Amino acid sequence: MENFLSGCRRATQGNADETSPGFHVVLGNEACDLDSMVCALAYAYFLSKTLQSETVVLPVLNVRQSELVLRSDNIFLLRQTGLCPELLLFRDQLDLRALQRAGRLQLTLVDHNVLPSSDSDLEEAVVEVIDHHLLERKPSASCLVTVETVGSCATLVTERIVQKAPEVLDQQLAQLLYGTILLDCVNMAPEAGKVTPKDSQYAAALQARFPGLPPRGAMFQSLHNAKFDVSGLTTEQMLLKDMKAVTGDLNLAVSVLYITLEEFLQRSDLEDELFSFCQKFGFHVLLAMTISFSSNKEPFRQLAIYSHNYYYMEEVGQYLEQAHSPALLLCPISSPHPHIKAYLQGNTLASRKKILPLVKEFLGQRGGDGCHGDLEEESRFPPTPMNSLVEGSPLDEGLPRISAQALEEKFSKMAGGH
Repeated sequence: MENFLSGCRRATQGNADETSPGFHVVLGNEACDLDSMVCALAYAYFLSKTLQSETVVLPVLNVRQSELVLRSDNIFLLRQTGLCPELLLFRDQLDLRALQRAGRLQLTLVDHNVLPSSDSDLEEAVVEVIDHHLLERKPSASCLVTVETVGSCATLVTERIVQKAPEVLDQQLAQLLYGTILLDCVNMAPEAGKVTPKDSQYAAALQARFPGLPPRGAMFQSLHNAKFDVSGLTTEQMLLKDMKAVTGDLNLAVSVLYITLEEFLQRSDLEDELFSFCQKFGFHVLLAMTISFSSNKEPFRQLAIYSHNYYYMEEVGQYLEQAHSPALLLCPISSPHPHIKAYLQGNTLASRKKILPLVKEFLGQRGGDGCHGDLEEESRFPPTPMNSLVEGSPLDEGLPRISAQALEEKFSKMAGGH
């Protein structure tokens, strides 16, 4: 794999001649979560070994290079398998539109089946799709589509490799695919509602062929821990890791923090850093949500509101304190910073998915009909990973009769359709 990735980088630097062969780019989705990254790497490697063509096959991560640091589980698995992140190719390192205009681009989409509107001009270059989300793509004779609602797209990529060219698999590639399937399928636990028989089949096949793979439980736990590891991140990176932005009479950001609120509030120069963050991205107010687990695995949530404008901070705080649909049951706790209000959130079922409508309602009431846009992040921000911890709570539908460990695992499962 290292030689393949090194060759990809050399090809992008030396293949500027328009008469030379073009590129077949395997492109993951904009969230660039672990599934998306590994599927792009694995399927591009497979194509490079099996395509009878002079076209250069490239795996491209669909984020800017600077954003990979926000995907701590991606970096962890790369390093665990001996791959250097500097070998990867990113969206800001290859001009897909220039290649498309020159007629030198073919695209395979993995872990998504339609391009976002911002990339609609690349649609004619799509020749294949492998995905596990709901099919949104219109049928086309020029595009081979494989879509099946399994727990992990890596399962479908593994299936293709095993069926078409099993000799391509080695320990390194198997570990990338195996770890991804485990994380997406929550350690293959049926009670988490993610794993399908096909996921189990191909995870077992990888394990049987490569008995030297790390033990399943240990591998899942290490990836799970890495996913929520924010050590080493700057305050800005921590806020961008999982953020939604809402625009209206005021511009608000709602970020998720993977540490306790007390730890966050103790960061040095925090108010200065929050002021700089809001100035840089044009926010008037920042909401920071946390979810943690007590020693007996019970979930608890905390909420902080920051604004350099004291009136805005108080206004948002008062609105959320008085909210009824849902009631957040906010209890003020001590904050060492005059421009940060801190709360314990009694309603642990009120995820960010439930709070975002309250924020939009607040903006609508504040500015009459002045609230515009939608609840999705603006394009200048890295997309929230599709398996975000806080988009929805597995407790939203009532307390399941499962173990405390399984409950914690369910909190980490994807909340959207991923």
